Amino acid sequence: MGHIIEAAKTGRASCRSCKKTIEKGDLRLGEEVDNPFAGGDKTYNWHHLECASLKKGAALKSALETTEMDVPNKDELLKAASSNAKKEKPANFPYAEMAPTNRSTCLSCGEKIEKGNLRVAIETEVDTGGFMRRGPGYLHPSCVIGHTEADPEEMLEKVKANSTSLTDDDGATLEESFYG
Repeated sequence: MGHIIEAAKTGRASCRSCKKTIEKGDLRLGEEVDNPFAGGDKTYNWHHLECASLKKGAALKSALETTEMDVPNKDELLKAASSNAKKEKPANFPYAEMAPTNRSTCLSCGEKIEKGNLRVAIETEVDTGGFMRRGPGYLHPSCVIGHTEADPEEMLEKVKANSTSLTDDDGATLEESFYG
């Protein structure tokens, strides 16, 4: 399926970013997400294109690059989406990012991950007291392979594919950590 751009079929959908109605015929972004009510199935969260350029840059960029529709202001939307995609959290695990605080602890070695250092997020089960939910758990790049027992090449490929804000230097650091 993937992310799509289409004209709204009715005027019933609301934008997930601004909460306002998306009028019938207006172009909208369909952000593909897991359907929590049908295991394994996918559904769409709808957004105005302008709202998506601010909040869902990566999804909009992907949809704009693959759509065959004539989208007004496509170049401006792409520019805004590209700029904002670097600021948003990736939707898929595993991904790498710079630690925004020094509060996270490595799941493998138990040491703090310092603010500004590279960390890798993997999906874990989190006990919230009343129930279990799935969320991110963080690892030092050098602890990833030992903790996950994954093939370094496959893991590196997944992390790079899911990471929106990595620089070339960050990618080189990850590669060195995974193989070193």
